[in-house]
Amino acid sequence: IGARKEYQRLISELPNSREVMAWQKKMQELNMKLLFSSVVTPESIEYEIKAGDSLDRIAREHGTTVELIKKSNNLAGDNIFPGKKIRVWIAPFSIVVDKSQNTLLLKTGDTIFKSYTVSTGANNSTPVGTFKIVEKIPNPPWYKPGAVIPAGSPENVLGTRWLGLTKEGYGIHGTTDPKSLGSQVTAGCVRMANQDVEELYSIVPVGVEVTIVD
Repeated sequence: IGARKEYQRLISELPNSREVMAWQKKMQELNMKLLFSSVVTPESIEYEIKAGDSLDRIAREHGTTVELIKKSNNLAGDNIFPGKKIRVWIAPFSIVVDKSQNTLLLKTGDTIFKSYTVSTGANNSTPVGTFKIVEKIPNPPWYKPGAVIPAGSPENVLGTRWLGLTKEGYGIHGTTDPKSLGSQVTAGCVRMANQDVEELYSIVPVGVEVTIVD
């Protein structure tokens, strides 16, 4: 936590330094390490499990995901026991997609927690505006005109995860073509590397705000 604060100080005090990009990268790496660890940070709490609790209920009450609780507490299954203390993330996340840079920023408040390289829509077809994640589907089938392409098929362009937005038909998903990341090539959705979308999927719950800008 101390190292993260030091990088934050350097970035805010020396924004024009040639080292800024390296500091930001290091800080993002530390953010993710802390996020997936059991260390209680200012963005998390120590929670004592009560009788009748389930991981799903704890996640919903605190605006987080079951996957994140399990990952950060090294839980292999869903069984939990009253009296046990676990670390629960409570800081809300938001997402900003910048079409001009083909980046997706995961944010807590005004802080960029992690940045990802993505692909956006060809001919500027990714819609601009503020939306919300309304559904999360692991290993999604791809419904294309006249056919259903099953999960895992090399022809399934959605990759390993789907995060559907309030704008129907649009979402954030994985890819079968990682070489295309960083360019405007999709039919309008936001495309990520499978390992990146899997990471994002484990962090953000349904209801998270997604702002897409030109």
